[in-house]
Amino acid sequence: MPVNHINNINCEQVLENLSTAVMVFDTRLRLRYINQAGEVLLAHSARHACDRSVHELVANAGVLEEHLATTITTGQVIVQRGCLLELPDAPSLRVNCTFTPVIEPNGESAVQVELRLVDHQMRLEEDELLINQQQATRVLLRGLAHEIKNPLGGLRGAAQLLEREISSPELREYTRIIIGEADRLQVLIDRMLGPNTMPQLRQLNIHEILERVRNLVQVEDGKELTFVSDYDPSLPELTADPDQLEQAVLNIVRNARQAMDGKGIITMRTRVQRSFNIGMRRYRLVAQIQIIDNGPGIDEELRRKIFFPMVTSRSDGTGLGLSIAQALISRHEGLIECDSKPGKTTFTILLPLE
Repeated sequence: MPVNHINNINCEQVLENLSTAVMVFDTRLRLRYINQAGEVLLAHSARHACDRSVHELVANAGVLEEHLATTITTGQVIVQRGCLLELPDAPSLRVNCTFTPVIEPNGESAVQVELRLVDHQMRLEEDELLINQQQATRVLLRGLAHEIKNPLGGLRGAAQLLEREISSPELREYTRIIIGEADRLQVLIDRMLGPNTMPQLRQLNIHEILERVRNLVQVEDGKELTFVSDYDPSLPELTADPDQLEQAVLNIVRNARQAMDGKGIITMRTRVQRSFNIGMRRYRLVAQIQIIDNGPGIDEELRRKIFFPMVTSRSDGTGLGLSIAQALISRHEGLIECDSKPGKTTFTILLPLE
């Protein structure tokens, strides 16, 4: 029979590499240990989360507190499925929980809590679907643009030649209209395709980008907007194109301002996510940039299509801002997600830090 040499394995490293969130609470219901997956789930680093009570970590801590106390008292394993966690600094999560009694090295009782996201696989599948849809849309748009630009150029050229042959100012006005509309269509097609230059990558501070966007929007028409900055100072510098990144964030913030008719609160939040997936690819470190507004929210049917070109709920909108933002972020191997309910809409930009 083969021998399993587990004594040579660093158990703490095994816990850190797990995709399941693992935490240990003492008899005072204070957090003693949390692995990397737990840090991602709670949106808190171990340094900030350890030694805090369950009430400080979870807004609706009643159910967790009850199961922790019962496990300590009875010494039995408790399994709770579909438990809703309302987190102070992150979206609510639905998880399956396992509470297991353990003994700490000092002999005191404790509870090991394992949390598995119920909707984790669903989010990964939605992200992968969104990435594939964006890629297919870009291929379709580029093919369509090529088919439109050729006859459009011929139409414009013919109008210019015709204008030279016409001496009547009244008739020349018609050729100028043709040329002007052809130019307008050209601009619209170019906007749908987004920037055609590769990102000029350099090290940058994302908080400087966010502050520039905030100042710009307030100068444009932001007198009745309130901005809240919730930045993680430990976030390392990004390798990105500052102009493209600023344009993507600006499009999202302008979209939020328009959704609230220029009146409301916009929160800009940054966090570091560890061992995090963008689509089906896992990264060791990911920058999470959230733009949160307290507007009316986005209808679920519209939310599923919001990153497609020409999709908008406004009669005067072009429906290109969010599509361009998604295209710019995808050039940096990132993704934009959207979560919305009345009173809270969150656009989350995910960018790998590797």
